[in-house]
Amino acid sequence: MSKVIAVFGAGTGLGVSVARRFGREGFRVALVARREDRLADLVARLADEGVEAAAFPADLAEPGQAHALVDAIRAHFGRIDVVEYGPVNPGLTFTAATALEAAYLERLIPLLLLTPVEIFRAVLPEMIERGDGAVLMTTGASAAQPVPYLSGPGVVMAAARSYLYSLNGELADKGVYAGTLSVAAAIDRSEGVRTAAESAAAARADAPDADQPFGGGQFPVVDPDDLADLYWDMYTRRDRVEQIHPAWPGL
Repeated sequence: MSKVIAVFGAGTGLGVSVARRFGREGFRVALVARREDRLADLVARLADEGVEAAAFPADLAEPGQAHALVDAIRAHFGRIDVVEYGPVNPGLTFTAATALEAAYLERLIPLLLLTPVEIFRAVLPEMIERGDGAVLMTTGASAAQPVPYLSGPGVVMAAARSYLYSLNGELADKGVYAGTLSVAAAIDRSEGVRTAAESAAAARADAPDADQPFGGGQFPVVDPDDLADLYWDMYTRRDRVEQIHPAWPGL
């Protein structure tokens, strides 16, 4: 039976690129996101490329649905070998740490921390029993290197990053890999690419003399196919907990 990757937060950027990259290696693909119409389009696109995929519409901001969602994927495919978790809040924005409000963090926590914890908790027993598997999480590089005036999402993602590091150490001798890809850029072709770039530019404009990455230049944009290749390399080599791309000053 061929392996299965479940892509949580599947969209037109990184999600479909990861599905395509693992699909080329013979993986079947479960696509999870809110919009059923978008998922149907992605399933059709992957089918045209010879990749077997199925859609599982779900709101990932509801952690209580995680176990039922995993059960539905397992019932359809018979197994789950790899999980890639990388959804983005609609309208995700950066702010100065001095202006950060608890209410904003509360809105981010379910999607960026609580749901992945529940999903990984649901899939890990199967992987540990089999002695093989992987859980992968996409975060922003500000989770690893906080930046003045670019606060908000990184605060919550830092907690998720800490969790992934702990998982990696606990699972290494069980044949299961846990890793995080920290992206120091907006992701091309994704729904949030414009919002992320504009938000970062506005935050920098509020403090033009602050110590900021990129030399104060344009917020970079990366090709999701390159990120998917990095994920495949992380999955196959299992030689690092984290990959930051593109290079981030000081890391």
